[in-house]
Amino acid sequence: MSKVVIVGSYVVDLMSRTPHMPSPGETVLGGPFRMGPGGKGSNQAVAAARQGSEVTMVTKVGMDVFGNEAIKNFENEGIDATFVTRHPEEATGAALITVDKQSENMIVVALGACGKITNGDVLSAEKAFMDADIVLLQLETSLEAIEKTVALAKKYEKPIVLNPAPYQEIDENLLSGITYITPNETEASLLTDINVEDEESAKMASQRLIEKGINTVIITLGKQGCFVYDGIDDGQLIKGFKVDAVDTTGAGDSFNGAFATFIANGMDLDDAVNRANAVAALSVTKVGTAPAMPFVNEVDRLMRGMD
Repeated sequence: MSKVVIVGSYVVDLMSRTPHMPSPGETVLGGPFRMGPGGKGSNQAVAAARQGSEVTMVTKVGMDVFGNEAIKNFENEGIDATFVTRHPEEATGAALITVDKQSENMIVVALGACGKITNGDVLSAEKAFMDADIVLLQLETSLEAIEKTVALAKKYEKPIVLNPAPYQEIDENLLSGITYITPNETEASLLTDINVEDEESAKMASQRLIEKGINTVIITLGKQGCFVYDGIDDGQLIKGFKVDAVDTTGAGDSFNGAFATFIANGMDLDDAVNRANAVAALSVTKVGTAPAMPFVNEVDRLMRGMD
């Protein structure tokens, strides 16, 4: 069983459906309302655990009922919550999610406690880094925590998957030595100043990211699939799976958690991306983020159906 360390966010998802996205100043009657575990780090941890990884989560929550639910959720998913700490003053983070009739979403995230993860919090998990097969992180936490995570992973020569979401400006020195980076079109555009919208522009952006010292670039292109480039060959588009989408929230998180698991298990890069595409596709067929993450048997069924 592969061991994955994830440093990142936990927020509670507060989601409602809406017939259309509100205009400024408009109130829209929506529903139903759902509440559940979320946050990019937590979602990715659930995705990895459901695909068979032994996951250690490093995050911070508040001393409130949402924090209690976070700990309970990690335990229910079989995720090691030893390094999930409680902030004495900050509330547990929250995400306000609106999903329209086309299954598109808009999200506002208040990081709360998980935005206060410190160097010390990451260092407390050093033994887990030593034992890990791979380290996965996002940008939905403090820059301090991100930098320390990269430093520890490099210290123990562990492969790093960086999901640069939500986008924030980071020192380019941080990118040097990243093993895998997994931006979507928007994030790739912001990282490279190249408008990414198709395979050709994805290749141009990937080349620029490789020049920054990243080993392998995987740009997720929604329904189109993923463009994969390692700077050696011409790169290729690995197509996604056609499904009836109900809620696209968390699709990227499901991809990243699954991809880290498959790479840690020694799977070939293209096969890992293809299977992670299947995980992401299945996740959008259900409502919610973490609760919608598929299990191994569900992915196996989808993969068999494509043979």
